[in-house]
Amino acid sequence: MASSLDAAALDQLFRSARTHNKFLDKEVPDGLLKQVVELAQLGPTSANCQPARILFVKTPEAKERLKPFLSEGNRDKTIAAPVCAIFAHDLEFYENLPRTFPHNQAAKSWFTGSPAHAETTAFRNGTLQGAYFILAARALGLDTGPMSGYNQAGVDAEFFPGGKVKSNFLINIGYGDNSALLGRLPRLAFDEVAKII
Repeated sequence: MASSLDAAALDQLFRSARTHNKFLDKEVPDGLLKQVVELAQLGPTSANCQPARILFVKTPEAKERLKPFLSEGNRDKTIAAPVCAIFAHDLEFYENLPRTFPHNQAAKSWFTGSPAHAETTAFRNGTLQGAYFILAARALGLDTGPMSGYNQAGVDAEFFPGGKVKSNFLINIGYGDNSALLGRLPRLAFDEVAKII
């Protein structure tokens, strides 16, 4: 049976963690991005399908390719961030199921005949993996700024031209500049979002 995390860990992951719009001018090492991905990959997905695909936009050249597809409110902060992750999902994730879900070799057939089912599964589980990614980044000392203000069709055509990978949202990554944080916005109360029956 797992024990509860201590207060400092809960603060780092949730209570003190914030969405950042401005980051310090400090490089995020590639090795650290790899650690974040490897940690996030341990989170559960249905049938261990792991549809998330992540493209880290880090170089000035790559940022210039992304820039035309960013909404006006997200453009400057994304270009200034050390890294922007394009969080996407593979619509043909099921090709890996014989390897990632080996105890049921029929699992691939659940999706090959139903593109709609495959797309729903990829989107749902890829989004879930995005949440794991944010928590993994926080756990390893990074800050994030997830956002959805971008031209999805343009990003997909530019970065995933094959059509089998679709972007879902963007996450700016780095070491947050706390001087630019706004006050925490209100959260709905337990009784407004949950019921125990």
